[in-house]
Amino acid sequence: MHIIIRILVAAAIAFILGQVLPGVHVGGYGNAIWFAIALGILNFILKPILVILTLPFTIITFGLFLLVINTIVVLIASNMVDEFTIDSFWHGLLFSILYSISTSQLFKEEKKQKN
Repeated sequence: MHIIIRILVAAAIAFILGQVLPGVHVGGYGNAIWFAIALGILNFILKPILVILTLPFTIITFGLFLLVINTIVVLIASNMVDEFTIDSFWHGLLFSILYSISTSQLFKEEKKQKN
């Protein structure tokens, strides 16, 4: 049940960001749910592989290359969902940063309330 709530909250954030940000187009809340599921799967499977493969770049850039990796994962997830499109890398970067900040803040508050 906990994972379903997390997916729905992440989808709501993606849907809201899709309505607010230029260059991010969401067909509906159902598409945002599928995007959140795809992003969760990619973050679990693909992202660790990309982090390990690009470790030298991440070290040289003092961790800033992780923003590029997050953007790539978000763009791949948007390509997996039909009516969830991101126009360019820069729109994806902005979406990725705002999405990460929003979800981490919400889930941090959730973790605080449990303790």
